[in-house]
Amino acid sequence: MLERNGMSIVFREVPALVCENCGETFHEEAVTAALLKQAEQAAAVGVEIDVRRFAMAA
Repeated sequence: MLERNGMSIVFREVPALVCENCGETFHEEAVTAALLKQAEQAAAVGVEIDVRRFAMAA
């Protein structure tokens, strides 16, 4: 889930890596960049609340 300036977006099916030692999940840099780009695009069109399936090419 990303929240910014009153906007909330939930991304489903985001690919994640899991640390074998502690179990913490994290995302590759390209995935993070794609998430932020999609969030910025949503904010630009006035989205306030959205739930969407993650897509790498957005």
